Amino acid sequence: MEVNFLGLFFVINLTTILVLVFCSSWRLAKRISLNGSFLQFFTFFGIYCQFSYANAHRPQFNLYFTFAEPYLPIHLGVDGLSLWFVFLTLLLLPICILSGWESIKHRVVEFQLILHIITFMLMIVFTTQNLLLFYIAFESVLIPMFVIIGVWGSRERKMHATYQFFLFTLIGSVLMLVAVIYMAVTCGSTDILRLQAFNYDDLSAKFLWVAIFVALAVKVPMFPMHIWLPEAHVEAPTPGSVLLAGILLKMGGYGYIKFLFSVFPDVCRDLKMYAVVLALLGIIYPTVTTIRQVDLKKIVAYSSVSHMNYVVVGIAIGTLSSLEGAVLTMIGHGFVSSALFICVGALYERHGTRVISYYSGLGSVIPIFAASFLVFTLANVSLPGTSNFPGELLIFLGTYPYSASIAFILAVMTLFSAVYAFWLYNRLMFGRLKAELLMVYADLNKREKLLVGVLMYYVLLMGLCPSIFLEAIHGYFVGNLIT
Repeated sequence: MEVNFLGLFFVINLTTILVLVFCSSWRLAKRISLNGSFLQFFTFFGIYCQFSYANAHRPQFNLYFTFAEPYLPIHLGVDGLSLWFVFLTLLLLPICILSGWESIKHRVVEFQLILHIITFMLMIVFTTQNLLLFYIAFESVLIPMFVIIGVWGSRERKMHATYQFFLFTLIGSVLMLVAVIYMAVTCGSTDILRLQAFNYDDLSAKFLWVAIFVALAVKVPMFPMHIWLPEAHVEAPTPGSVLLAGILLKMGGYGYIKFLFSVFPDVCRDLKMYAVVLALLGIIYPTVTTIRQVDLKKIVAYSSVSHMNYVVVGIAIGTLSSLEGAVLTMIGHGFVSSALFICVGALYERHGTRVISYYSGLGSVIPIFAASFLVFTLANVSLPGTSNFPGELLIFLGTYPYSASIAFILAVMTLFSAVYAFWLYNRLMFGRLKAELLMVYADLNKREKLLVGVLMYYVLLMGLCPSIFLEAIHGYFVGNLIT
């Protein structure tokens, strides 16, 4: 009998959540959580081995549940677009658990429980074929992330960061809810196939597109709605930052492709320049702002904003190359940004500060950390052979035939990203050791080497063999959106 590995994931995930609810020992809870995360991760290999690339444009491993018909028929499935987002979600769960293995010291059971709840919601986001269920899961992730920043945040401004995160997301949520209700009433369903077949008048379609676009833009985040992200990253614990940068930001780009681009293709073409202009501002402003930052986490956070707006440019341009590049960039960025936040978190756990001026000459005392940070810095500036390069190259190649000017701006901003990345690396790794400020240095321990090594493997794998990731993505777009 063929096993539905998507269903098996939900069984393991819900079982782990249930066991953690009744677990009273924090030591046992960590082991249960970690083992459960490994089992959930291994279900992906079942999905990957049985995935049909010939049918990548259609959902596979389908799960159907009848609930609140006709508006909320629960249909979950993995297609070529969602395959690698599922992988990224399941990969980052054990990485988040291990990255907080020593730094999370209070309410450990609750923390482990929240990580698995977030994973449950993210899997629904990336596998649902229903807009209403997408909205519910999309917004439900807000609550546990709010708790992670507010309860396990590192500094006194964490409550300010949580309220800022909540308020920015709430604005987009209200607009999207109005759009989803309107679509459900007029179409009679929120199933994606029914929505694609329904004809809206031009004004209604543009209103719906704008309402959903704003909600997705907050999550990306796009200019000027990006303000919440650096603050949230600075205050969040390392696992929270890994979740935010590694996978939560991808929900905006994924929703743009899955629902906006497929349901409103004509509006996407008509309004693409508005999206492109906002995305270019979202590249230029954070890139320039990053050079002025003194907090290590803020530098990585602003870098994430810039990379995610590259993704929006690729989606908005809407060519086959740019769309495939956008998806590849999201996956590659998930590896790189997660690794950078783990490296920054390792420094913070040892020295209690993320201010750049405290650090200098680290390359001479913690060489493994220095070498690892160099690899991820090079990946962050899209060096050929690393994970960010194939995606950003495809975005550039897909953009140039449409507008050489936009392609030129993207190229210049890529050069500027190298400026702040190497400036940061130079200040951290070279120069005189500041023994009067930091007297004890320790290189990466075995747990941190494992985390960094796994992410480095995927950074190099995607950079050297992008076809492994591109095949399913290409099949989805060729069969679904590109005619």
